[in-house]
Amino acid sequence: MLLIDRYLLIQFLKSFLIFFISFTGLFIVIDSFNNLDEFLKYGDQTGSTFGVLWDYYSPRVFTFFGMTSGILTLISAMFTVTWIQRHNEMTALMAAGISQARIVRPVIIAVIVIAILGVLNRELLIPQYMDRLTRNAQDWLGESKKTFQPKFDNHTGVLLNGAATVASDSRIESPNFRLDQSYEGIGNQINGENAYYLAATPEHPSGFLIDNLTKPASTEGVASVDFEGTPLVLMPADHDWLKPNQCFLATELTFEQLTASSQWRDYASTYDLIATLSNRSLDVGADVRTEIHSRIVQPFLDITLLFLGLPIVLRKENRNIFIAIGYCLLLVMCFYAVTLACKAMGSTSWIRPTSLAAFIPLIIFVPIATAMAAPLRD
Repeated sequence: MLLIDRYLLIQFLKSFLIFFISFTGLFIVIDSFNNLDEFLKYGDQTGSTFGVLWDYYSPRVFTFFGMTSGILTLISAMFTVTWIQRHNEMTALMAAGISQARIVRPVIIAVIVIAILGVLNRELLIPQYMDRLTRNAQDWLGESKKTFQPKFDNHTGVLLNGAATVASDSRIESPNFRLDQSYEGIGNQINGENAYYLAATPEHPSGFLIDNLTKPASTEGVASVDFEGTPLVLMPADHDWLKPNQCFLATELTFEQLTASSQWRDYASTYDLIATLSNRSLDVGADVRTEIHSRIVQPFLDITLLFLGLPIVLRKENRNIFIAIGYCLLLVMCFYAVTLACKAMGSTSWIRPTSLAAFIPLIIFVPIATAMAAPLRD
């Protein structure tokens, strides 16, 4: 039986790799031709068009795997089972007294392993490439100026505004930061030529270094300001690392959270998303909470999808692969329609609590999958 397990496992993995490489390659070819002019331009600037293509698409392979692994495992499982049915190997094994559940066990185990790899991919690999993934082909080097939508720091009451942002050096051009009140020597507004985001170090918390100040006009003798016992505005009089025409505004908002809209949520790890719930500066909406719960249930949804589709292929009346694929296509459409609809309603607070929106697809489809998979246990 181990020989049969190895045979089925190899067939499944070959099918999965063929489908994944084919769809990924198709995506890269179409997308690269649509953005060919931009890639050639960046290639001239960096000295290697291939290097630009590699840097741009290699992280997107991980995101493509995360988006397609669930449906591709179902398709690969279907082709593996229909392959042994087509050659009457399934009939021979069942005639030897081996149940369908035992025959397809290696396929089920492989799907579970891929679901786990999907979790590791999303939590460990994708977050490392957030900076690349949030840039498009039109601004791959991050040198273009983008309009900055004002953001409010809910903890300190500071309104952060500016003329534009530049991703390559985490810079806000012509920053206009309005404080919640007027402070001696500073006033209620900080303006400058540029503001650069700096991560937290032993010298200072995270925040923005404002260079070439215009407001306040002078920093000489101006003391730093605290807010509720934590630094808010650091001035050169108290901090030697600041130049006379600089100051530093502390905030828990990151540059990506200020400029990348909802993209940071898509590429951040679940741990980072949970950490944002305790971020006093960030107004976390229902969409982030729904995303967290959706990620928790995603591997279970992938496995549920398998147990919805696999019994259709194994039914005696559906030995025709095209009929089975048609049934599975309808099933997958219904499955993803319900999943996406629940996620959308949870993100807009139509469903409360938001955790329920993520679990509703499981509540609906797990009993159906259990009933459909009952013949496998016979």
